[in-house]
Amino acid sequence: MARAGPRWVHNGRVTLRRSFWHAVETIHHVVYFAPDAKATFEAVGLKGQWMGYFASRSAALGVPGPEVVVATFHGFAPRLVHRALPAAWELASRDDILVARHALARRTIAPGFHGVDVAALATGLQAALPGLDLGGRPLAAGQVGLPVPADELDAVWHAASALREFRGDSHLAVLTAAGLDGAMANVLAVAAGMAMTGQQQLRGWTDEEWAAGADRLRSRGWIGGDDAITEEGIVARTQIETDTDHATAAGISADAVAHLSSIADLAVTASKQIVAEGIDPTAH
Repeated sequence: MARAGPRWVHNGRVTLRRSFWHAVETIHHVVYFAPDAKATFEAVGLKGQWMGYFASRSAALGVPGPEVVVATFHGFAPRLVHRALPAAWELASRDDILVARHALARRTIAPGFHGVDVAALATGLQAALPGLDLGGRPLAAGQVGLPVPADELDAVWHAASALREFRGDSHLAVLTAAGLDGAMANVLAVAAGMAMTGQQQLRGWTDEEWAAGADRLRSRGWIGGDDAITEEGIVARTQIETDTDHATAAGISADAVAHLSSIADLAVTASKQIVAEGIDPTAH
């Protein structure tokens, strides 16, 4: 595999390097960890941290029921979703939730963009969106379908979110193809050192559900009796990431890759500054 700048060449196809995907993930997901996230969504009528999260992230799809969110978010215990939806749609309007989400995102990520050419980043990210194959990628499609904000920093977050969900949708397709349900995927991520401490509680899984997921992984030989990942598990988890890279690359046109490659360094710089500002707790 030849490497050049922000791109890989894999099997003759130019694809974006993971550093770019980590960058758009960081730009997108810090909105969920903002210290004022709960208060922001409570101000429009929602109740609690999780209702704000599930409603604000899924609002790109309209006003979906809990079953749709369980399917598209994948890694959360269904009961956690059902506690928030559909009640959220009765407490706040979708439009108000989306407006609050963008305002929250803008003020959260702003400290990470000092010295970054926001206009160039917004232009490059937005120019790539028409080159995404949205088939089988519902969260990305919903985000792309939202109006593009006039504010340049808002436009960066809008496009970064669409790209994050694009790779995320591809990743969920790979996980389900590998036969991993939500509990198994989370247990494996923890074993592989790819998830935050407290992932079980964060995603709403009971001790019994978590143990059952671990048992299913153990039967494959992917984790041991101590829940530590095995060599076979490392190989399998590495393959999942590789397959995600391939599935993502297959849905991006050459023109879109060119647009994203042109601003990849800007995105990476912004994401590093976001981490340096201490905004992203997953980086610690």
